Amino acid sequence: MLRSLFSAISGLRANQFMLDVTGNNIANANTVGYKASNVVFQDTLSQMLTGGAAPNANSGGTNPIQVGLGVQVGGVSSNFGQGSAQVTGKATNLMIAGDGFFTVQRNGENLFTRAGAFDFDSVGNLVTPDGDIVQGYAADATGAITASGTPTDISIPDVATENATNPLKSYNIGPDGVITGVFSDGTKRPLFQIALANFANPGGLDKIGDTSFRSSTNSGAIQYGAPATGRRGAITGGQLEMSNVDLAQEFTNLIIAQRGFQATSRVITTSDQVLEELVNIKR
Repeated sequence: MLRSLFSAISGLRANQFMLDVTGNNIANANTVGYKASNVVFQDTLSQMLTGGAAPNANSGGTNPIQVGLGVQVGGVSSNFGQGSAQVTGKATNLMIAGDGFFTVQRNGENLFTRAGAFDFDSVGNLVTPDGDIVQGYAADATGAITASGTPTDISIPDVATENATNPLKSYNIGPDGVITGVFSDGTKRPLFQIALANFANPGGLDKIGDTSFRSSTNSGAIQYGAPATGRRGAITGGQLEMSNVDLAQEFTNLIIAQRGFQATSRVITTSDQVLEELVNIKR
């Protein structure tokens, strides 16, 4: 009888955990770059009542008799599927069409995000809404870009450069992530290329809030490079990747978790009633 209580308690905890994850997904249904989470349950160790036996000359084989002792959370995985595109028309709003992450620097540490709501600050740094600086590869004096190694801060001050005698007038960002400057005298020149990062196991990344991730021992080595190369997606300007939360599925999960919670609560109530009957036998 106590086994049923312990199993039901574990069921309450597991279904509450599922409610927590589902609620967080629903809350972030409109969060730019958010990736939905999924809960995986697994059973706990079963108690062996009778072991199995092999068949012999006198009798057939028998299967073991075991009883389960409940459920536990086996893991929480992130769904890195592509989110829907929201057209904004803003040049610094960028979306990755495919795999990969933008690299941003916060307090000297490189972090990774799919949220491309960027803008230039007062000194020309390309930054996130939290002030993290987007990383990329700088062009040399001839406009050539070597997209390898660890990227650096993308900073484009509104001043003349070595090969342009007039101030920067505008810029555009291509699918390959190259930021091309257009100067007031009509000169065009590549200035930077946005870097993307990829991992052998994106599911191993640590979520740290602000729609950002940190590499971990299980995510694999950071693979920096240019967009549209090496399993990295292309850049789409003027668009943002929205959350990939499927609200229909999340509401279904919500009902499943609720019913699971109710059912396990019923097991506790029933077990308590049976125990009460056993106690009353003595009276």
